[in-house]
Amino acid sequence: MKKAILYKKLKDNKVKCLACNHHCEIGLNNYGICGVRKNIGGDLYLMVWGKAVAVNLDPIEKKPLFHFLPGAVAFSLGTLGCNFGCEFCQNWDISQAPKDQDTRYKIQETNSWGQYWPPKKIIKYCQDNNIFIIAYTYNEPTVWTEYALETMKLAKKAKIKNVWVSNGYLSKETLKLIAPYLDAINVDLKSFSEKFYQQIVHAQLEPVKENIKRIWQLGIWEEITTLIIPGFNDSERELKEIAKFLASISNDLVWHISAFYPNYKMLNISETPKETLIKAYQIGKKAGLKYVYTGNIPDENLESTYCPNCHEKLIIRYGIQMIEDRLVKGKCPKCGTKIEGRF
Repeated sequence: MKKAILYKKLKDNKVKCLACNHHCEIGLNNYGICGVRKNIGGDLYLMVWGKAVAVNLDPIEKKPLFHFLPGAVAFSLGTLGCNFGCEFCQNWDISQAPKDQDTRYKIQETNSWGQYWPPKKIIKYCQDNNIFIIAYTYNEPTVWTEYALETMKLAKKAKIKNVWVSNGYLSKETLKLIAPYLDAINVDLKSFSEKFYQQIVHAQLEPVKENIKRIWQLGIWEEITTLIIPGFNDSERELKEIAKFLASISNDLVWHISAFYPNYKMLNISETPKETLIKAYQIGKKAGLKYVYTGNIPDENLESTYCPNCHEKLIIRYGIQMIEDRLVKGKCPKCGTKIEGRF
């Protein structure tokens, strides 16, 4: 563990965490909503500093980031904990584990979980293996900002790119700290319904919308993902609202539409039909978004990148794997149109 930097002291040995938009006020010996930020002696500590519970080498397309260094491999890591409580979470076994008191004791207080990956070790591994992207993913990196930030600073010096996969609930303070070192981010826009966010995600929608706008304005490459859950956020009205919102920020924003599969507390919900993804794809295009992709159901036609001007197929993908990149210096070889992204 290590003392956090994103907090302020309150009366009676309480602290206010500033990492995310929950702004938890945490009493002595208690944890924030995420389950990994603890008040010890009137100071806030990050209990998962340096401890990665998931470490893998992933294609950047898995994040998903389709317009950021296509075909590259990312050193990907995550810790325990999350500031959301999504009832459909794919990684619930790590994201939600610290919220159970007995489990929290076993995996944190006894310090007997995960692998020790301090920032310098991560950088050395990447340099030794010629990896030039680090992805902070699997669980919400906002809850371990201090650990991520120290790694990101070293990565920047080593000319290694930093990417986040986030639920978009980070605070203004966190965004200000990481922005100089953040090269790209994928933000989940889980719904366009406040009710959905409160009841299914256990958070609020507005901070996510504001962060999507703010991140794009900062010039950080950003892509958006929406997991379509039958009967919850798959109405034509809601899909149109999401597409309209994204297009109002920029029609260059990439929108990934993913299929839901039963998981965690939503095992009784059916998986998303491919027809729903196609409908959402068409809605996104009709709203003016240049780049819309489907996910979790492999389809070369719906996963590939096309020139928005002449419709030439430029980057061919199938099931998060890049098959061929036909771009020439980030442009369409047929008509010369620039394709937005970092290529």
